[in-house]
Amino acid sequence: MSETHPATTTRPMPLPTARGEVSGALVDALVREPGGATLPDGRSLREADPYGDDPQLALYMCYELHYQGFSGVDDAWEWDPELLRMRQALERRFLDALLSDATTHDDPDAAVSGLLVEPVDGTGVSHFLRDEGELWQLREYIAHRSLYQLKEADPHVWVLPRLRGRAKAAMAAVEYDEFGAGHGDRVHAELFADLMADLGLDPAYNHYLDATSARMLAVVNMMSLLGLHRALRGALVGHFATVEITSSPASDRLAQALRRLGAGEAAVFFYTEHVEADAVHEQVVRHGVIDDLLKREPGLAADVAFGVDATVFLEDRFADEVLDTWRKGRSSLRVPL
Repeated sequence: MSETHPATTTRPMPLPTARGEVSGALVDALVREPGGATLPDGRSLREADPYGDDPQLALYMCYELHYQGFSGVDDAWEWDPELLRMRQALERRFLDALLSDATTHDDPDAAVSGLLVEPVDGTGVSHFLRDEGELWQLREYIAHRSLYQLKEADPHVWVLPRLRGRAKAAMAAVEYDEFGAGHGDRVHAELFADLMADLGLDPAYNHYLDATSARMLAVVNMMSLLGLHRALRGALVGHFATVEITSSPASDRLAQALRRLGAGEAAVFFYTEHVEADAVHEQVVRHGVIDDLLKREPGLAADVAFGVDATVFLEDRFADEVLDTWRKGRSSLRVPL
């Protein structure tokens, strides 16, 4: 089904265009050797809007050093102490904001139960695209989501060494499916690249980084933040459960939108694949991962709930921004397609 897209895996993209003082200083630093540049100080980091373009892009660049990296950037930057100190300050600002703005539940059962009921009159992006969206809007949405989907499941792998027993086995089983169950052409990130190519979009990894909004950067950055920190393992599990629970119905709506707008087989296949797979994954994550994790570590209950709440909060912010710009007849991207 899938063709090979070398750009998604073997050719790092160049550094993005800076969006402010913090990201600008980081871009300037990363083209030099580690230790040979001045990184932003505490004042500029403390004063930045935690959800703004500048700190979110800077945080994304810091995290990307743990993924595919950037062309022309020394691999030694990944563990440079000064960069890690800067990243820690950005993370603390972002996490504090999420804890303040997104926390709704302290009980994971209550947090998850709210996801299990589909609203009768849904108003999200997938509902809009299914019912009335145009092809240009669908292509914009896919460009935004490419920052997430072309690294689908990667941030979640980091939690595996932090789990034990049934929780580890169940999480690994879901990840195995996400990575194609042993078949390279079934890796979900590669299937998304096929979808992009089918819609006339560039499937190169991070190709749309300059075009994507700060709200989408925040969605992806939260995955990396939760995945990289052992202390946030409960929140990562809550986040992953949210993704799997909400994916199946949203994927069905997006498959309908693609068919209505005349997309090709590869584009439709990505979402039809997720309808069935994620319905199964939802059960595995809820009963295999969350239940066993909290049986072993009941003190993580509030963290799991926070992971659910923060995911919903950031996804809703992103959806609100996209729908608002579309309804005004404008592009939702910083650089229109």
